[in-house]
Amino acid sequence: MADIEIYRAHHLGLKAARAAADRMAEHLGARFGLKGDWTGNVLNFQRPGVTGSLAVTDKDVALSVSLGFLRKAMRGSIEAAVNHELDQLFAAKAPGVKPVAEAKSKKGPARPKKGG
Repeated sequence: MADIEIYRAHHLGLKAARAAADRMAEHLGARFGLKGDWTGNVLNFQRPGVTGSLAVTDKDVALSVSLGFLRKAMRGSIEAAVNHELDQLFAAKAPGVKPVAEAKSKKGPARPKKGG
């Protein structure tokens, strides 16, 4: 059973989704030391204590990650990094959807509290 499972719909099409998955693999690979290879439209990756796959279609991506005993303590940081990458690379391209970081930055400066 996977420790992390994430599904995201996208509007990129298959070619652009695979390119986004490659960028994601590059970023997360550098951060967590992962190596991956494509088999069809599935990117399988691994390193000691981590195995997983990222299945890409023209409309969605599905990530499944299994963590070894010592890596389970890092689950939160791994999942947060993956969600951030997915937000940046997949949700950013959906019509009418802004990436989380961009949506937050558009709010403008914080207003000072009254009376102090």
